[in-house]
Amino acid sequence: MITTITINPAVDKTIEINNFTVGNVNRVASVRLDAGGKGINVSKVIKNLGGESRAMGILSGTSGQFIKEYLDEINILNDFVFTKGETRTNIKVVDMINHTNTDINEAGPEASLKDLNDVCDKMFNNINSGDTIILSGSVPSNVDKKIYGNWITKAKQKGAKTILDADGEMLKAGILAGPYLVKPNIDELEAMFNKKIEGVVEIVEIAKKMLEYGIIIVAVSLGSEGAVFVTKECAIYAHGLKVDVKSTVGAGDSMVAALAYSLEKNLSFEETVRLSVATGAANVMTEGTKASDIKTIMELEKQVVFEYL
Repeated sequence: MITTITINPAVDKTIEINNFTVGNVNRVASVRLDAGGKGINVSKVIKNLGGESRAMGILSGTSGQFIKEYLDEINILNDFVFTKGETRTNIKVVDMINHTNTDINEAGPEASLKDLNDVCDKMFNNINSGDTIILSGSVPSNVDKKIYGNWITKAKQKGAKTILDADGEMLKAGILAGPYLVKPNIDELEAMFNKKIEGVVEIVEIAKKMLEYGIIIVAVSLGSEGAVFVTKECAIYAHGLKVDVKSTVGAGDSMVAALAYSLEKNLSFEETVRLSVATGAANVMTEGTKASDIKTIMELEKQVVFEYL
């Protein structure tokens, strides 16, 4: 079973505005509401790939209830801790004329130690050896940035695989704990090492150093330029696919979903690369954080070109 953890979820409100202009009155062309937060996005994509997952984490207030009902309606198994406060709303402004995406993200409510312990108990009481846990996204402002690292250590003790998709201090602490797979994007990788990374060869060099912490797979997403996948045995650079971009929100989450699905189905490394790149590309062809459909993913899979480095 794949479990996704989202402790700072959001209702994603995608607003389409043609020719969005700062400082002026803007007319809204369309509005879309989705259950969001990185782990929840991952669960939605896993479902569209034909897999199953359990979405867990923290929800609050009427926005939190909206997210639960959303997941129930599309038959995604979920088991959240409900707390005081109100789950945040993130606004995504999409301008199809100027091809821009502007994110306005709320911080979200704080989480108490009891809330976090309840999430931890729910998670590890439902985990078996061989299961996969996905730890992704931001955490409430008052939460220790080592939390993912602590949960990775606990998961390894239970024989579960972990996938880490975070940034900043959470990424650093998580890597030190040695997750099974880590998926930074190029910006997060540069921020972590405080340097400009030049080309895929340097990405591979850095990724191989990360493997020394016990990581099995490092997948670095490069946006429209594709992705780099590194293990101890080999490194692959997959070229980006040229697609019509509607929204870049959730592209990384889609790649994480495909990686988790591939692990669950024991796909080969090359199959994993193809599916991950295709799923990420299919995501940007959809509005808001709507999960891409399997037919589009399968068509794009045939177009993925990659090379061994």
